Amino acid sequence: MRLSVIIFILTILIMTCGQNESKQKVIKTICNPVNISYRFMPGEPSRREAADPTVVNYKGTYYLFASMSGGYWYSTDLVDWIFVQTEEIPTEEYAPAVIAIKDTFYFLASSATKSTIYKSSNPKSGHWKIARETFAFPVWDPAFFQDDDGRLYLYWGCSNKNPIYGIELDYKNRFDIIGKPVPLIHANPAEHGWEVPGDYNTIYQNAPWIEGAWVNKHNGKYYLQYAGPGTEFKSYADAVYISEKPLGPYTLATHNPFSYKPEGFAAGAGHGSTFEDRYGNFWHIATVTISRKHMFERRLALYPTFFDTEDNLYTCTQFGDYPIIVPDKKIKSFSEIFPGWMLLSYKKPVSVSSCIDSLPPVQMTDENIRTYWAARSGGDKEWACMDLGALYDVYAIQINFAEHNTHIFGRQNNLYYRYIIEVSTDSVQWKKVIDKSGNKSDNSHDYTQLKNGVRCRYLKISNLHVPGGNFALSGFRVFGKGSGERPPEVKLMQAARKPDDKRQVSLKWQRSENTTGYMVRYGISQKKLYHNYIVYADTSLTINSLNVNQDYFFTIDSFNENGITENSLIIRSSGGK
Repeated sequence: MRLSVIIFILTILIMTCGQNESKQKVIKTICNPVNISYRFMPGEPSRREAADPTVVNYKGTYYLFASMSGGYWYSTDLVDWIFVQTEEIPTEEYAPAVIAIKDTFYFLASSATKSTIYKSSNPKSGHWKIARETFAFPVWDPAFFQDDDGRLYLYWGCSNKNPIYGIELDYKNRFDIIGKPVPLIHANPAEHGWEVPGDYNTIYQNAPWIEGAWVNKHNGKYYLQYAGPGTEFKSYADAVYISEKPLGPYTLATHNPFSYKPEGFAAGAGHGSTFEDRYGNFWHIATVTISRKHMFERRLALYPTFFDTEDNLYTCTQFGDYPIIVPDKKIKSFSEIFPGWMLLSYKKPVSVSSCIDSLPPVQMTDENIRTYWAARSGGDKEWACMDLGALYDVYAIQINFAEHNTHIFGRQNNLYYRYIIEVSTDSVQWKKVIDKSGNKSDNSHDYTQLKNGVRCRYLKISNLHVPGGNFALSGFRVFGKGSGERPPEVKLMQAARKPDDKRQVSLKWQRSENTTGYMVRYGISQKKLYHNYIVYADTSLTINSLNVNQDYFFTIDSFNENGITENSLIIRSSGGK
């Protein structure tokens, strides 16, 4: 073969390889809690809050409204959010309801005295006008739903005594009511374990708070969602009833609660809204509980949501505070958007510049958002350095700041965090991978996806500036992949339903070697294991959130820094009184 021909072939191959590399897909990932500017509350104690979210997808732009936030956000990709500050709607109230009807947005917040409906034809501007000064009666935790035929409905309710209500509205006639309020859902904690108050659904003497209504329509059926048992609990969840009519009668869906995440770093998946993205995928945005400085100290989480072939609505919260890919096409399962980036930082040793004795560094790697490490100051000499114990490929880092000794109230200008993160293979030579030295944003759960990933053992965060108080972290979370073996499959599982209270099941299993944690998956059939419960240290678990009259199936997967080992064994636990 002539030299010129060989050169020609090599040139074509090089060009082809270059084209293939340029076509490699660049993924975008997110990690809960949602990475937005959570607002400091106006009163004592100084703490941040956002909860009770509503998302509206309007012409490919997503608008996010949440309680007590001083404004709202919008995004074109569910990754980066732009804040709109406004005083033209009551952003100081709880649980706002928002709907887009034709080219106009309508806004209604909770009120115990007078409910006012606002409208805007350009919500990005922050400008709103009054659509109706005084609604027929005050409502709390409202939600709008417009049917395919154009008829509009309002749902509301937030009580440990009263039900969820619904009514039809005449929006063409200034939102006049049509008919009388219809009671739709009553609490039934004697049969529904998820409605029993408490972090672990064990405060049996208290009545649950039933609240946060939301309605979607799918395949001709109406899905009325509601939250319980209380926003301060890790068990905060959303359940669903189904009907063939918007105002019922409604019957309990087989799979419940449909949005539930009782453990992990960001626990809680209640009082949210379910919406469809531009590709036809469903998402559920919900409330995460911290509730340490104040009962209403809360954050937001975004979870992929699906309707299965039998029209069961379920939210996938499995590894729900690990990175997930935001898809740019229609997906059918969670496996399509889970990049396999595992948590590398759990219980890893951390050395620090200084420490308040009662807030040690182990609390930034314990996967508990309610605990944190605090340095003795907020100065630029404070740092924390983590040793992963081996070399790993790191793809993302989430820095979760804690408000220790802050005295900030309300949304203010010029609040921001500044820091740098360096990595090393030997703790001698360091490479800067995140530079927030010029940052001007106030994102307190700052998630960064590294462009190409980096191989390292050590990670060091150096503080440059905090908006107030001490340099403090509730989570120094590192995600990536190891090159070792995945853990062995879990064996010898047991599931025992409590004989006199079928809301409770006790699980036990044999410890797997080289395991970081376990993912307990369970559900209404062997092929519908939609619930999950993450366990990091123990080999036993008691779940109190079951439906008395429901049979359940259980399996337990093991995982570590190298990946997940799914279990082939599924065991059954029978319900019934």
